[in-house]
Amino acid sequence: MGASLDGKLVVAISSRALFDFEEENKVFEHGHGPHKDRAYMKLQLDKLDEPAKPGVAFSMVRKLLAFNDSDAQRVEVVILSRNDPVSGLRVFRSIKSDDLKIERGVFTRGREPYKYLTPLQANLFLSANPDDVRAALKMGCPAATVATHAARAQDNYPNEVRIAFDGDAVLFSDEAERIYQSSGLPVFQQHERDKAHQPLLAGPFKPLLAALHRLQQEGTPNMRIRTALVTARSAPAHERAIRTLMDWNIEVDEVMFLGGLPKGEFLREFEPDFFFDDQTGHIESAAQHVPSGHVASGVSNP
Repeated sequence: MGASLDGKLVVAISSRALFDFEEENKVFEHGHGPHKDRAYMKLQLDKLDEPAKPGVAFSMVRKLLAFNDSDAQRVEVVILSRNDPVSGLRVFRSIKSDDLKIERGVFTRGREPYKYLTPLQANLFLSANPDDVRAALKMGCPAATVATHAARAQDNYPNEVRIAFDGDAVLFSDEAERIYQSSGLPVFQQHERDKAHQPLLAGPFKPLLAALHRLQQEGTPNMRIRTALVTARSAPAHERAIRTLMDWNIEVDEVMFLGGLPKGEFLREFEPDFFFDDQTGHIESAAQHVPSGHVASGVSNP
């Protein structure tokens, strides 16, 4: 029987999301002409034996891979990058240096890589390229643009993958957010009170939350997943969010109904390995403290 990704949690990730290639990227961005990538390729080749520093999503990836053991390979991480194959050599050298069990990679030398998400059966795509992320979301794949300037994850919970999600337009549809933006807070709260027993439609990241829930149930006792819903909702709009998760038969470990308060300091205390939100203002607040990624979904991202 050939290799298969069936039943695995598959994370497709760009090299800039996994490693800190910001200095190298500046060389690429300052290039000119049809061969603007030549200086970048040379720099990566010159640094071939210099392991890259961890990037924004490094902690989450390292911990997810720890769900694999001799009994089962439950998680697959694949590099999906606009890098050229030569630069891919340094990516895999850095992977080996950090003892990450990543064996697969697709390098497209500037062309759109997202079309490979379907054969990869990806549950998540992380990239520093917002156009690729938007295309992935349009295809139905949970995807986020990493804030490459974001703080790196702390290491106070080595045996937990800690992931935080916004609610509306991320885990849930943007139905309620549209009402809030068009009609204001009182109308939004009344709408959610009236529909408290009617589950919200799924947002782009429900499939990832469901996959993480399955991984938690099937996984190893040496590693667990801890999730948090961090939302600007407050009472009375809280009930519909909770009942929606109950209807999906998916549990989260923590819920924060912040009523519009800045999310950054609350996330600093939760210490996630990654946080997903659809609003750039929340991402900027969060990125001061934790790894963060923008989900270009819903009414806030026309």
